[in-house]
Amino acid sequence: MGNIKIATPARKQGQMSQKLEKQIIKVNGVDIAYRFDGPSDGHVVMMANSLMSDCSMWDWNVPALSDRYRVLRFDKRGHGDSETTPAPYSIPQLADDAVALLDALKIDKVHFIGLSMGGMIGQQLGARFPERVYSLSLCDTASEMPPRSLWEERFELARKEGIAGLVDGTIKRWFTAPFIARAPQDIAKVREMILGTGVEGYLGCASAVRDMAQTTMLLKIKTPTLILTGRQDPACTVDQAIVLNRMIDGSKLVILEDAAHLSNIEQPAEFNRTVRDFIDTVDNTL
Repeated sequence: MGNIKIATPARKQGQMSQKLEKQIIKVNGVDIAYRFDGPSDGHVVMMANSLMSDCSMWDWNVPALSDRYRVLRFDKRGHGDSETTPAPYSIPQLADDAVALLDALKIDKVHFIGLSMGGMIGQQLGARFPERVYSLSLCDTASEMPPRSLWEERFELARKEGIAGLVDGTIKRWFTAPFIARAPQDIAKVREMILGTGVEGYLGCASAVRDMAQTTMLLKIKTPTLILTGRQDPACTVDQAIVLNRMIDGSKLVILEDAAHLSNIEQPAEFNRTVRDFIDTVDNTL
């Protein structure tokens, strides 16, 4: 499996939650942090994170999968405990990282769950590496993310103020106002996760999202696909989810009520039930 190290970040005083223990392996010349949960003999479920997040964004969801499946989480380059390389990156490059991670871990095929940027990576896997995926769950994501000016404004803010300058606006996009009011512990954990992202890693991955144009590529996806999105998601809208659904032959669209961008955290019970039922249905045919 190559050079594997253990990443055990120290817990800071007053920290909201225990940091996840991860392993680190070099793929595509980059140190990538990853973690397994669940039985070693189960089919692998690979989970890919959003921009400005790390493996901990799936803490609300892993227990709903890890009784049956071997759940693989990883931090993409520039995020979490993975190595940061100079910006910019591209979505194809990040997808290549994901496949190289599977190669390094000697995993042939996975059920893939990706949210936001993770879903953009998933689109690449479905179109370019169909032999590596049993199923795709593309959550709160899109195939294009205009306008360019929006990203340039965020980049300028990040360069001037750091990630701290983006955190409040990000949380307001990621969650509905009622959830922000009623779930302060969840919001605090997410805030900590966002602030753990470095500026260079943010610029690298956000550039990949800004430059992405994958709508036509969706026609190549033949893998069983679930499209799931929050009704109130302002970042990757229901209309953008409908584009995915129309372009990916045979895909299923589910809209979660009372949820914005990180629907996996805002409505974990419905998210977990929907994704688990879909994966089980596919897995039972294998």
